[in-house]
Amino acid sequence: MPPHIHISVDRLRRRRSTPPSKKPVGDGKACKACGAHFRAEELERNWGVCTTCDHHFPVSSSERITQLADGDEWRELWSELAATDPLRFTDLVPYTERVEQAEAKGVREALVVGELSVQGVPSLAAVMDFGFLGGSMGSVVGEKFARAADRCVETGRPLSVITASGGARMQEGVIALMQMAKTVVAIDDLREAAIPVVVVLAHPTTGGVWASFASMGDFTYAEPGALIAFSGPRVIEQTTREKLPPEFGLAESQLENGQVDAVVDRRELPGRIGSVLNILDRPRADIDDGAGRIARQGRERASRAAQALPKLSRRLRGRLGTGSDGGAE
Repeated sequence: MPPHIHISVDRLRRRRSTPPSKKPVGDGKACKACGAHFRAEELERNWGVCTTCDHHFPVSSSERITQLADGDEWRELWSELAATDPLRFTDLVPYTERVEQAEAKGVREALVVGELSVQGVPSLAAVMDFGFLGGSMGSVVGEKFARAADRCVETGRPLSVITASGGARMQEGVIALMQMAKTVVAIDDLREAAIPVVVVLAHPTTGGVWASFASMGDFTYAEPGALIAFSGPRVIEQTTREKLPPEFGLAESQLENGQVDAVVDRRELPGRIGSVLNILDRPRADIDDGAGRIARQGRERASRAAQALPKLSRRLRGRLGTGSDGGAE
């Protein structure tokens, strides 16, 4: 039997042949980090995490809230809010057309607020969706976040925040930038009311979102490999003409620099957040009584100190809460 003969026309014509692809043509279900193939249902069961290398794929906001709720039912709040076009902005296409294209994917806005229970603790979750215009923060995002904070103050429920955003929405100009201040004020209101805020930084968290509420959590976690920076490495390199280290802005580097408290696998987040909320969850009356008790103890200590030092000036004794005769008022 004659040997098999292979003739390449391209080689005879001195054309460079295309190297074989690492994955079959038309097969898009392969991990971009390790190249391992997977089935869609397999990735969904694993919460969007590669079973081979633990690479975290992006997931929608509704999926994230379902994960936090451990599969239980949850209720979306203020879903009727939708973006408008106050500046009548147009680049390659009108802003309204971009919003319509984004809504066609099944999401009304870049932030979804849900009322749910995390490990038995009633709470609210504000989750950003990078699939809606890059998770950009516009007027609706700021309004939903502010309303979520108000609801938490009214009900005493904690707030969990998951961010994934490219920053402020350029199509809304300065109106989008104003949301940075609006969300920061909302966080301040939560702190004054002693409401815990847990923030999870997903890939990517950049720009005005990272420069505002995303960096103000009482507990700040990050998903493995998430980019967390005000400006991404590509923008910085184009501006400074300097090559940045490959680990620049990644969650692991931010952990070393003290910007986050822990890098947590997505599959462990509900348990981690639930543990924190269960520790901090106390009735409002207990919190108020505790704060009052501490205040009363402080006044008593100050009074005793003033009585032990009778030669203090009248002004200083008044600041310590004592009367002119050295006794407590």
